[in-house]
Amino acid sequence: MPSSLSKMAALRLETCHVACSANRTPNVVSWGLGGTIAFGTCNSVALYDPQERRVLSMLNGHTGRVNAVQWVHKEDCGPETHLVSGGSDSRLLVWAAQNGKFDQSVECKGHTGAVCAVDAIYAGANILAASAAGDSSVRLWLCGDAEEAECLHTLTFGGGFMMDVSLALLPGTKVPVLACGGDDSRVHLYVQSREKKLRSATMLQGHEDWVRGVAWTSAGGELLLASCSQDGLIRVWRLGAKPGSERDDGVIKMKEDVFRVDEEEEDGAFAVALETVLTGHENWVYGIHWRPPSYKGGERQQRLGLLSASMDKTMILWTPDQASGVWMEQVRVGEVGGNTLGFFGCQMSPDASMILAHAFHGALHLWSEDAGSGEWRPAAVLSGHFDAVQDLSWDPEGEFVLSVSSDRTARLFTPWRTTAAGAGAEAEARPSWHEISRPQIHGYDVRCLAAPGRFRFVSGADEKVLRVFRAPRNFVENLANISATSRDRLLASGDFAELPEGASAPALGLSNKAVFRADRASSSEDGDEKFSGASDQYRESHFRPINLTEPPPEDHLLQNTLWPEVQKLYGHGFEMFCLATDRGGTLVASACKAAKAEHASVLLWSASTWRRLQALPCHALTVTQMAFSPDAAALLLVSRDRTWSLWRRRQAAPEPEYGLYARTTKDTSVHSRIIWSCDWSPDGTYFATAGRDKKVIVWGPCTQDRCEDSEVKPCSSVLDVGDSATAVAFCPRLNSDESYLLAVGLECGRMILFGWRPGGDPAGGQDWIRYGGTDRSQSHTRAVKRLRWRPRAGRAGAPDDGAWLQLASAGADHAVKIFDVNAEAL
Repeated sequence: MPSSLSKMAALRLETCHVACSANRTPNVVSWGLGGTIAFGTCNSVALYDPQERRVLSMLNGHTGRVNAVQWVHKEDCGPETHLVSGGSDSRLLVWAAQNGKFDQSVECKGHTGAVCAVDAIYAGANILAASAAGDSSVRLWLCGDAEEAECLHTLTFGGGFMMDVSLALLPGTKVPVLACGGDDSRVHLYVQSREKKLRSATMLQGHEDWVRGVAWTSAGGELLLASCSQDGLIRVWRLGAKPGSERDDGVIKMKEDVFRVDEEEEDGAFAVALETVLTGHENWVYGIHWRPPSYKGGERQQRLGLLSASMDKTMILWTPDQASGVWMEQVRVGEVGGNTLGFFGCQMSPDASMILAHAFHGALHLWSEDAGSGEWRPAAVLSGHFDAVQDLSWDPEGEFVLSVSSDRTARLFTPWRTTAAGAGAEAEARPSWHEISRPQIHGYDVRCLAAPGRFRFVSGADEKVLRVFRAPRNFVENLANISATSRDRLLASGDFAELPEGASAPALGLSNKAVFRADRASSSEDGDEKFSGASDQYRESHFRPINLTEPPPEDHLLQNTLWPEVQKLYGHGFEMFCLATDRGGTLVASACKAAKAEHASVLLWSASTWRRLQALPCHALTVTQMAFSPDAAALLLVSRDRTWSLWRRRQAAPEPEYGLYARTTKDTSVHSRIIWSCDWSPDGTYFATAGRDKKVIVWGPCTQDRCEDSEVKPCSSVLDVGDSATAVAFCPRLNSDESYLLAVGLECGRMILFGWRPGGDPAGGQDWIRYGGTDRSQSHTRAVKRLRWRPRAGRAGAPDDGAWLQLASAGADHAVKIFDVNAEAL
C-alpha cells in the first residue's frame, strides 16, 4: 500500500441500521434478562435493543444458518454475559461478553447434523450446555476456558429426533436434569450421574403428536416443566422431592413417575406428576416461554405465567388463578388476515410488559402492555427480508431506501424522526430506521429494481415481465408523518390529485390493484351483503387507509401498504436480471438472463410513456449490471461474457437513442472472469468495473469530446481486492484532494473503501489508497449483492451535516445495512 495511507485521517465506518428478520426455525429467538433480544438471522446472531429499536451488534461465526439461540441466565437475574447458538454447520458456539462486546469464546464440535435446539446453565465457573441435532442425537457439553468444549455424553435416538431441550438443576441439589421433547410424542427426562453421564430418569406420556417445545422454571422449591405439542395442547408437569416416609392415606392423587438420583452428596427420590393441561390453540403449538424471574431483597422471585405461540397466528398468556390455582387464559393476541402462516416461537420481556413472537416468514411481532388501561397493543419492532436481498436503491432525495429480495417482496425503509420529551437533540439526531411500506408482495423471486423518480419504481422478477409501481396517496401522507416532513411539500413533488388511496392484492393474482376512495365507499355499503357465490368467499384482501404516526406492525405492512401496479412491460424472453435508470428518471434499461446473443439485448424504455424505444444488442451472455452516466449521455453494460460495452446518446435523434461507441473483447478485456458490477464516477469522466477475478479497474476518460474506442482504456492499475468483487460504487462526492472514493463489496461479505487518484502512478500501484473497511461484525456473512451511496451528503433523517456520507448495502445474508462514513477523514 502507498506510504500516504499512514498520513490519512482515520476513517470511521459506523453501522447506522441493519434490517433483517429471524430465521424460520422455532428456537431462534431469546430475550435476555438484561433486555437484549438475541435472534438468528441467516448465518449471524443479531443483538437487538427493543427500547432503542436498533441492532446493537451482529455476531458472525457460524458458516451455516443459525437455528437456535439461548441466553445463559444468571442466578441473580442480572444482565447475561454468555450466549449459546447452534447452526446448520453442526456446531455450537458460546459467545462471551468482553469489554462490552460479545466474542466467540468456545466451540462445540461433534454433531453430524444441523443443530436445532440448545440450552445452557451455569455449573460453577463453567457452562453446561445441551444440544439436539438432526443426526438423531442429544449431546451434553462442558464449556470452560478451553477454546473447544468437552462432550460429556451423547444420547442417540435411532431414527427419532428431539425437537427441543431444556436444562435445570433438581430442587435442593446441584444435579442437572435435562428434558427433551421428541417426535415420539413423549417428554424424556435425564439426570446426570456421578460419572457426568446422562441417565434416563423417566418418560412423560400424554401428548398425541410431536413435542415441539419444553421449558423448566422453578416455583416454591419445586420445578415446573411445560411442554407443547403439535396436538394443540400444552401440558404442565410438577417435579419435586418425594418424602421417603410418605404413605397411602386414601387421597386421590395424580399418577406420579418416581426416579432416584445417586450423587456424591445427594441421594433421594423425586416425583413428576401432571399439573394441568392447557387447551385454547387451534393448531400446532410451536413455542412456550415462562415469565422471567426477578431478584428482589436478595431473593429470587418467580411469578407464574406461561406464554405460548401457535400456528393459529395467536399467542396466549396463561396464569394460575390466585384463589383456586386453576390455570386460565389471561391474554390472547395475534394476527388477522394476511397470507402468513402462524408463529414459531415466543418470548417475554424481563418485566413482563412486552411479549414477542416470530412468524413463519421471519417477521418479529411485538406487543406492549399499556400501563394505564392494561390493554396490549402492537409496537414498532425490527423487520427485514427473510431471503437474499438482490438489489436496492435510494430515492433521489436520499430519504428512504427501497430493496427487493428472493423472499418475493419489495420493502421500503426510512428513518422515524421522534423526539421524546426531555430526550434532547441527541435523540433527534439519531433516528431509528423502520420498514414503513411493502410495495410489492409477489409470486416470484424479485431480482432487480430501478427507481425513475421519487415515488415510483420498476421491478423485475423470475418472470419475463417488468412491473411498474407508483406510490398511493396514503403512503405519501404516512411518509410525511413518520419522517417529520411537510406533507404539502411531498404532495407538491408529484401529481397526487388523481392517485388512488392504496392498493389490494387479488387472492389468486400477481398484480396489485388500485383502490380509490369511491371503491372503498361502495365496498363499505355492500359490507352487510351476504355471499352470493363460491367466488365471494375468497375476496381479495381489501385495503384500509391508515394514518400512521409510528412504523406499522406486520399485519398492516402485509395488507395496507401495497403500491398499485400501473404498467407491465413486455419484451424479454427469459427471467429478468438487472435494471437501471438515469438520474433524471426519464429512461429505464432492462436485461434478462441469456445463454445466447439473441437474448442478451438490453431494452430501453421511456419512463413517461413506458414505450419501448430501442434494443441494444452487443453481448453474448447475460448482462449482469448497467449504469447510466450522471448526465445520461452514456450507458455502460457489463456481462457474463467478461466484457463491457459503452453506448453514447446520439444528439441529433428526436428521442433518446444510443449507439455503440466502445467495447472490449475477450482479447482486450483485462477481466478474466465474469464482470459482476460497474459504476460511473460522479463527474462522468471514468467508470469502474469489478469481477469474479478479484479485480477492480477504472476506465476512461469518457468525456463528450473524447469518445473514440482507442481512448477508453484502463486509467488505473489493476486493484486486487483479495476475493471475488461482486459490487462497486463511486461516492457521489469527490475527496478534498480531488481523488475518488469507491466502495467495493466482496463475495465473502466484506466491504472495503478505496481512494483512487487519476494523477497517481499506475505502474507502481500508487494510484490506490485503502481507507479501511468493515470489521467482522459489520460485514455480511454472504456475498454483497449491491452497494449504493446516498445521492447527497449527510445522514437521512438527521439535520444536514456534510461531515457524513451514507452507504447502503444489500447482502445474500438477508440483510440491508446502512453505514455512516465520516467524510472529514477524506
